[in-house]
Amino acid sequence: MRLTATFMDPSQTISAGTISTSGGSLSARQWLDMFQVTEADLGYVRSYGARVYPRVGDYITEIYAWMRQLPVYARYFSDPDTVTRAQTKQMAAWGEFFKGKVDDAYLEGRREIGRVHAQISLPPQAYMAAMSVSYTIWTERLYDGSLSADEHVSACRALAKLMNLETTVVMETFVERSNQVIINQGRALLEMSTPVAALWDGILMLPIVGIVDSKRAQDIMNRMLERVAETQSRAFILDISGVAVVDTAVANHLIKMTKATRLMGCDCVISGISPSVAQTMVELGIEVGEIRTTSTLKDALKAAFAITGSANATASATANAA
Repeated sequence: MRLTATFMDPSQTISAGTISTSGGSLSARQWLDMFQVTEADLGYVRSYGARVYPRVGDYITEIYAWMRQLPVYARYFSDPDTVTRAQTKQMAAWGEFFKGKVDDAYLEGRREIGRVHAQISLPPQAYMAAMSVSYTIWTERLYDGSLSADEHVSACRALAKLMNLETTVVMETFVERSNQVIINQGRALLEMSTPVAALWDGILMLPIVGIVDSKRAQDIMNRMLERVAETQSRAFILDISGVAVVDTAVANHLIKMTKATRLMGCDCVISGISPSVAQTMVELGIEVGEIRTTSTLKDALKAAFAITGSANATASATANAA
């Protein structure tokens, strides 16, 4: 009798081709309880492992014969040394599996597999398919027929439970590490897209280029306020000469930015207001209120010097501009 192993956990959801987890950091006991892995199940795993694990070499031969058919094989296993290392680790991992001992060390070993897969960007579907094929190899092709039908069913059921648990731990770690990489990349892109520069003591400037939507506006505001708090600046120049479109939404975002900086004791000057932008804002009925605006960056810098009281700097900037 063959049991079908389904490698998915109720705590996981699939959306737009990605897997998200909600299991969090669980203890070994909690993992076992979640997948209803009993001590009897672990006993079946150990007993079955004693029969099939001596043939782990045959398992490696069969699983790699299957893996060579995958499009990803040439990308990740083209180097013979890499294949040898991977096979050694796989034999060790299955050795730990068939010991039937799920503790913190076991879980950490599975998390390390997830971290490695995330580091090399191994497609998760390849790993999950490999686990499904592995189940078939261990329970059918390498089985010696020495158990009764009922014992074989119980052993297969126990293997399916523990493989489900292991796959979920690996995938949870894979997703967490991949998400962290995405977060880090997003932060790096944000730093590049919001380059707040210190022009003078107490004066900051941020040039905005492209389209400003709600998400980007919030990121820009956060970056502005962080830099104002760090430097205790009194003037902030927001140059929008590179903004593609200024409509009601963009104008409202700009107004919020200036109000937020003012609450922190920093006056904001918006530069780069072109004639067409000014006309558009008037036609849309956008009320800028007390916001300081200038048409050029030079005028904005003069205004910033006036705010900070840098009289000498103002004269120097005017002379240089002339």
